[in-house]
Amino acid sequence: MYTPPTSSGFFHPSSRPYRFIILLFASLLTFGSYFAYDIIGAVAPSLVEQLGAGRGTVGTLYTMYSIAAIFSVLVGGILIDRLGTRISSMIFSILVFIGAGVVAFGRSIPLLFLGRFIFGAGSEPLIVAQMAIVSRWFKGKELAFAFGVTLTVSRIGTLFSFNTGELIAHRFGGYRYSLITALLFCAVSLAANIAYLVMDRRGAKMLGLADGHSGDRIAFRDIKNFSPSFWYVTLLCLLFYSAIFPFTALSTDFFVDKWGIPRIAETSGGFFRQVFGNFLHMTSTAGGISSIIIFASMICAPLAGHWVDKIGKRASLMIFGSLLLIPSHLLLGFTRIHPVFPMIILGISFVLIPAAMWPSIPLIARKETVGTAFGLMTMIQNMGLALFPMANGWLRDRTHSYTASQIMFASLGLAGLVFAFLLKKADRRRSLLERP
Repeated sequence: MYTPPTSSGFFHPSSRPYRFIILLFASLLTFGSYFAYDIIGAVAPSLVEQLGAGRGTVGTLYTMYSIAAIFSVLVGGILIDRLGTRISSMIFSILVFIGAGVVAFGRSIPLLFLGRFIFGAGSEPLIVAQMAIVSRWFKGKELAFAFGVTLTVSRIGTLFSFNTGELIAHRFGGYRYSLITALLFCAVSLAANIAYLVMDRRGAKMLGLADGHSGDRIAFRDIKNFSPSFWYVTLLCLLFYSAIFPFTALSTDFFVDKWGIPRIAETSGGFFRQVFGNFLHMTSTAGGISSIIIFASMICAPLAGHWVDKIGKRASLMIFGSLLLIPSHLLLGFTRIHPVFPMIILGISFVLIPAAMWPSIPLIARKETVGTAFGLMTMIQNMGLALFPMANGWLRDRTHSYTASQIMFASLGLAGLVFAFLLKKADRRRSLLERP
């Protein structure tokens, strides 16, 4: 007689090893897309030289991604709810792979724009699907850890992008090889998705699990009931991320252009030895300095999240983080101070604000509207990410320096500071955000 496997079996779906193998594959879902997203900024100097593109064109490549992301946020959650995480995540992974392929092999700027649009249409909802996958397999205290693992693995993709992009271009003879590398990493993520699909289907069948759904879709009927505090957080989110990612889209070119910082570390030996050398000398290469923000987030974000849980003070931390944006961008724009130091300040801001901002939403939105709140906040965030990379590149092309861009980013920090103060004032009576 057939006896069902027990939970003590290593490869039974109810076992801890099984769930953590699923976590490994789920974490890899977005590794390739994070690498591919930032590879444009990582090789921006080579794109400008070899493709003959203006900085505005480089910024517009990020804009095309975010335009697609705005629309995909509206439909991605619905697809996950109706098709389940297995089918929908495969659709999104395939779109990411196709988009990265069009970018890698496109021979004209319009084709690059098309590729980034397709890529963005798959990448953003893939992150939502990833969250649904992790939420289904991990509960309670393990959930925060699982989300931390997925974010860390994803941002390793960004870290590799900034620290290897120009090295690959230099080593193999052009920026296109860096874009092909991004395509290969997207293929790895697609393979991880297939492995997840097989394991999830087996686990769901044996444990009787229903397929996951998204809590990140927008229900427009809920929007009219959001409090002023929600809108202050959302506008701060828009301004904060618009002062970070559109800046890093061209920061590698900025550091080469203004300070003459090398694109790659002077390391002898084979390719992998040079890769190691780039990471070892992160603070002395243009791409490495660009990645300081991400590196700080990878190392400190889990600690910052734990700290916020213990002390509260979310609105106060958002004020402090917004305040840090202003001098960091002004120092980069108006002084010859080595960019490592302003980037460390920017990195502290990038750790503190997200750690305080995203967990604030469940505190200021009703439980039944939290999904709409996150979806709407993400959509509005991408509106800024669509506008400001293009504005950054346009200002650089018109003024032939990045000073005007840094004034723009510092102004975004100042506006964010205003909304952070308004948030603290609005929260004063109920003190939902300041208490642990």
